[in-house]
Formats: sequence, C-alpha cells, structure tokens
Amino acid sequence: MSGFIEGEDRNQATMFPERLDDYVAEDHPVRVIDVFIDDLDVSGLGFKAAPAATGRPGYHPKMMLKLYVYGYLNRVQSSRRLEVEARRNIELMWLTGRLAPDFKTIADFRKDNGEAIRLVCREFVMLCKKLDLLSDTLVAIDGSKFKAVNSRDRNFTRAKMKRRLQDVESAIERYLARLDQADKSEPTPDDARTVQAKVAKLREEMARLKKLDVRMREAPDKQLSLTDPDARSMNSRGSGVVGYNLQSAVDSKHHLIIAHEVSNVGSDRKQLSPMAKQAREILGTNKLKVVADKGYYNGQEIRDCELAGIVPYVAKPKTSPNKAKGQFDRSAFKYIKDNDEYECPAGERLTFRSERKEDGKQMRRYWTSACSGCAIKAQCTTGKERRVSRWEHEAILERAEKRLRRKPEVMLARRSLVEHPFGTLKSWTSATHLLTRTLPNVSTEMSLQVLAYNMKRAINLVGTRKIMEMIDR
Repeated sequence: MSGFIEGEDRNQATMFPERLDDYVAEDHPVRVIDVFIDDLDVSGLGFKAAPAATGRPGYHPKMMLKLYVYGYLNRVQSSRRLEVEARRNIELMWLTGRLAPDFKTIADFRKDNGEAIRLVCREFVMLCKKLDLLSDTLVAIDGSKFKAVNSRDRNFTRAKMKRRLQDVESAIERYLARLDQADKSEPTPDDARTVQAKVAKLREEMARLKKLDVRMREAPDKQLSLTDPDARSMNSRGSGVVGYNLQSAVDSKHHLIIAHEVSNVGSDRKQLSPMAKQAREILGTNKLKVVADKGYYNGQEIRDCELAGIVPYVAKPKTSPNKAKGQFDRSAFKYIKDNDEYECPAGERLTFRSERKEDGKQMRRYWTSACSGCAIKAQCTTGKERRVSRWEHEAILERAEKRLRRKPEVMLARRSLVEHPFGTLKSWTSATHLLTRTLPNVSTEMSLQVLAYNMKRAINLVGTRKIMEMIDR
C-alpha cells in the first residue's frame, strides 16, 4: 500500500516496552482527576472500604473514585460499561494502575458512598474558589426535572388511577355489549370464546388496579411508582414527567454549579432559602444576591433569605383571576403606611378591620363600608364589599418588588446562567437521564454528574496545568 501512512507490524517485538505514561499527554484532563483525588483526605470524607467476606483486600476508595469521575467526565456512567473500559482504555489503565473491578463492585461503591461522593463534589467547588472562578456577588437558582427509571405507565396518581379504571370499565362494557349482540345473531363458538377471554383479562387488570389504588391512597402524597418507589410525577414545561427535581445554585461568573440538591417534590416554592444558604456558606460571604424565577416566589422563603443577609430577586407570579374577569387586581390597591390603610381605585380608604391566621401566616384584613354606593363596584367585586388581606411581613415582599423594578436586567441574565448547566447535564445522559433508583442513589449519581460538569468547565477555563499547580501548593 505505497503512498499511504503505514502502521507498525503488530507482531514486531520491542527491546524496551513502552510505558503507559507515554500514552497520556502532560496536559491531559485525566491527570487532573489523578492529582485532585490523590490530594483528597478520603479518611475524613467517610468512604467505606471494608475487605470482602472472604478476607480478600478491597479496592482503595481513591482508585474507585478515579474510575467513576473518569467515567462521568467521558459520558460512561454505567458500571458494566466502566468494567469494560477499565480493561481496554489506556487512559483508565494509567489512572487505575491496570486494575479492573467487576461491575458489581463498581456499582456497590457508588451505592455505598453517597455522602462521601457529595463531599468530594463540594471539595472541587472549593478548588474552583481558590482558582478565582466563582463570583460572590450573584448566584442564580433554578430547578430542572430529570427522568427517572420509571415509565409513566408505572406511575399512579389519583387522576391517572381514576382515568385507567374508567378506561378498563368502558372496555369491559363494550365487550359485554358485543357478546349480547352476538347472542342474538348466533355467532361462532370461537368468536364468543375470544371475547370472553378478553373480558376475563380486563377483569384481572381491574382487580390489579384496585389493589394498586389501595397502596396509592396509603402513600403520604397519594402517589405510587412501581419501578422506582421514590420517583414522582411532575409537571415539566407543560407535560408530565416521572422523575426527580434537581435544584442548583449557579455562579454568575463562569456558570459553575456551586450547590445542588435532589428532591422528589415537583414544586420549587420551598427551595429558595435552603439553596441560597448553601451557596452563601460555600462562597464564604456575608452578603449574597440570588435570582430565581417566579416558581420560587414564596413570602416566607423571601423573608428567610433577608433574615440570613441574602438579597433575593424573584419575579412575582400573576395568580389573581380578577384581571381576566375585567376587575381590579390586588396591585390596584395602594397601601398607605402612615395610616395603615389601603386606597382603592375609587379613592376610598380601606381600614383595618380584623386579623387572623391563614395557612400559618398572620393576615390583616381591610375593607370599607362605602362599596355599596360605589360607581365602579362592578369592576372591583361581586360581593358586598372588596376585602384586601395583608401579611404581617408584607413590607419585605414590597421591597423585593421595588428591587426587581429597579434592576430588571437581573432577571434577563437568569436564564443564560442556569439553563446552560442543565442543558449540558441532560445532553450527557441517556434518554432516561438517570441510571439509578431511589432518592439516595439518584442524589449520588447527580453529585457525580455535577462534579464532572464543574471539572470539565474548569479545565476549559484555565487549563489542566493551572489546576494541577493549584492542587500541588
């Protein structure tokens, strides 16, 4: 084959065998994994490394951790695929010293060391902080739904169960009607047996669904998942997904994930202050600005942030139905602080009348007796009078609204900050997003995903040499 570049003869012997180190470039990302994990004090992180029951020594936690970090950095998350890669991948041979654990050992390491792996993820964030890659001024918080190892057909909510029972019942009625009609026209025995078999099968399905209905109603949140018991049905961009809700606090400087949390609660309403406090603790700052979308708007959460010295920028959702009805919404009533009164669109004053608790909040109620003779009452209320409620800490929410009006550009920047990491993580995963089941195992898997994302991002930003130099200091 003259004229072409030719390879070496695979049967050619060499006097001096080549070293594995010769195959790994000095600035290769695998060297960052090696140096970073070797520098860790794994004894203080809580890794479990007990010998096998036979007395055979176990693999060192650092070697197993290197295997997993390399896998997630290169989109090889499956324990079975990692076993194969460890036997044929030169980079992994270099990283693990030619050790190749079986897939069960690899899977058990991830399952048994969830908290320790999460702490390793945090250690790399602290390294990014030393590299001056994090901003301590603004953090964006958001959540995204990741699909669990549980199809929608194997997840039951009250609405789904009701619909499925109705569908099965309707199908049984249709087949019974066909049998009645067939009896009158003297059908062949085979046709009748076929229909009867279908009816029997549907009745078995009805019995199965009723048993599942009992189990579903006994669950605290009235939901049941058969494959992954912790997975929950959640609304995601207008469609349903059975999965988990990944919460993240993203740095505004380089889009690194500072803190993360996995939940099986679909709502973000109670996630603002916990994520903001985690981010502030990691950044080590007394004051921090956080921005989140309207899904996080919750009065108590905003108050908790302010009490912790965190300044929240959260959009207020428009939930009042009055505007759609052609009536004045809550914003049309102006609060007069000096007199503790509200001024309505007609110029009348709504005075304080009573106080009561609603959903655990202390609420003050305001109204006026002038509504009955008001010329624009139809635009305000269909009741006797228009009543306005005010939370005892409403001033905090009013400050938050003013703050957002003064700096609307903060909300415009939010999407570009948080959507980037979520899009990257989902593009790295399979169609189901996750490989593990149950909340603790999914949390461990997401910690490895976040660690791989932050590591790849840091390598792209400053290069491998600078990271290794910082670790060696």
